[in-house]
Amino acid sequence: MPRYIYTALALDGSRISGTLEAPDVASLSGLLRSENLFLTKYHTRQAKQPSRRLKTEELADFCRQLAAMLGAGIMLIRAMTIISQRNLKPHIKKIYLQLIDDLQRGSTLSEAMALRGRAFPELLISMIRAGENTGRLDATAEKMAASYDSEHRLNGKIRGALVYPAILLVMIIGVVLILFTFVLPQFMGLFKDMVLPLPTRIVMGISDFLLTSGVPLAIGIVLLIAALIWFFRRPRPRRAFDHFKLKIPRIGRLLKTIYTARFARTLASLYVSGIPMIQALNIARGTIGNKYIETQFDAVIEALGNGRTLSQSLAQVDGFEPKLRSTVLIGEESGSLERMLDAIAEQYEYDSEVASQQLVTIIEPVMIVLMAVIVFFVIISVLLPIYQLYSDVGTQGGL
Repeated sequence: MPRYIYTALALDGSRISGTLEAPDVASLSGLLRSENLFLTKYHTRQAKQPSRRLKTEELADFCRQLAAMLGAGIMLIRAMTIISQRNLKPHIKKIYLQLIDDLQRGSTLSEAMALRGRAFPELLISMIRAGENTGRLDATAEKMAASYDSEHRLNGKIRGALVYPAILLVMIIGVVLILFTFVLPQFMGLFKDMVLPLPTRIVMGISDFLLTSGVPLAIGIVLLIAALIWFFRRPRPRRAFDHFKLKIPRIGRLLKTIYTARFARTLASLYVSGIPMIQALNIARGTIGNKYIETQFDAVIEALGNGRTLSQSLAQVDGFEPKLRSTVLIGEESGSLERMLDAIAEQYEYDSEVASQQLVTIIEPVMIVLMAVIVFFVIISVLLPIYQLYSDVGTQGGL
């Protein structure tokens, strides 16, 4: 499907440029009319798909370097050339060189970034486009660098908090495999002619199953995981699963906090850049990371288009922290919506860190107790028949 680079006229007379994928020009015009935009100029170019999208730390580095170069008065093409000459990963260097090639052909930076397929998120492309329109590309790049740095730090802290529980989980799996495939088989011959108690029969049955069917079981688990991943990538199951995640005790609250912070930060960046609110909501919905919440934004945008305020429109969204609506309402009434969105984003980013630490504090002892219970059960299952064996020997000796 071709990607069109277009210029459209809004109802207020302003001109808006952007990119859209559409089967043909008529479809492109129809898509724009649905957003009250009227196509005035377009050209097409097939998007080049890179191997993968850039990570948040890579996006932050790109924006930071670009802001520094442009802030020093260096022309855009020269700035991109200098940035591309650093020691970069091959796939990143390739993307930068493609950007330079498009810039030399007369494209704007936002158009060149849009042609890189999935490499750059729509949020960054829209922000760069707004910076080009206002003549403040360096300030926009600097703001996006700070935003991606903040997102990277938050993600890093959450991942870091989950490292220890992940290690414990691996240890539990390792201990179970060692006990059931190496330790317990040593006792099978000793207990062969005995009437075993129930706990011993259970662990011996598990051990025998792992020894005889371990490889097919491992293959089956891998195939099951692959099938589940494929299934939950489909729109309806993904939406249902994302809804379910919000209902999990403690985890759901943590996810709501993260989604609220992410949405508020994104919307604040778009709003201050002068992007129309409906367009900003369309972009911000794609950065939340939850399909269940994203699908509710059709009703939000419709309500906003019907004259309701942003706070009233957001009130119907299930998946955000309730404080978001009241904060937006205060921002609307005081004329400081951007500042209030930034404030609530910072607050919820901090709350996300605290909530993730609290969650780990609960998970760690639970997993330690689980491992202790497994080991204790195996030990008891081995000691019971040994005790029974010695009891029988003692009884026979007494007779």
